[in-house]
Amino acid sequence: MSYSSTATQTYSVTDIETVMRRVTADIVMIAGSTGAVSEEKAREWGHDIEVLAKNGYLRAVDLTLFSGNSEVKAVRYDVNTESGALTTSRPGGVLWPRVNLPNLQIILMYTPEYNDLARSKMKEKLRVSWVPSNADTSHSTLKSTSGRNYVSNAYGMQRKDFSK
Repeated sequence: MSYSSTATQTYSVTDIETVMRRVTADIVMIAGSTGAVSEEKAREWGHDIEVLAKNGYLRAVDLTLFSGNSEVKAVRYDVNTESGALTTSRPGGVLWPRVNLPNLQIILMYTPEYNDLARSKMKEKLRVSWVPSNADTSHSTLKSTSGRNYVSNAYGMQRKDFSK
């Protein structure tokens, strides 16, 4: 006799909110420790990331600290909608450094569903005027390490850290 079963992982808007609170906390801590942007600006970024995620338009977020034109540290958060096997982490960790001529660059990567019509619908819900970017987010001058995972049911953000 043989049996088969299918397990489906599901998540809700509440799960996305739970994960986004942790991601936003990370971004606010990074802003505070680097002094590169205000915590208010970091919270605006977090708001928009959450709104885009709730609507299924967010694929990834890349945040990079520069000293002048040199990359110092970066983090990438990849959306994972089948994250049931991941364990969640607490936000935070190692504080990011204060550097000369600091600049925090944030790049949002979208799902294919984020087309012109979706952009038009979302414009009034977002706090930041996001513009297209062709910035290099490969972080080729930095070493990557696995970071923390932020998970609630099957919704998660997998964090990868980059540093010198």
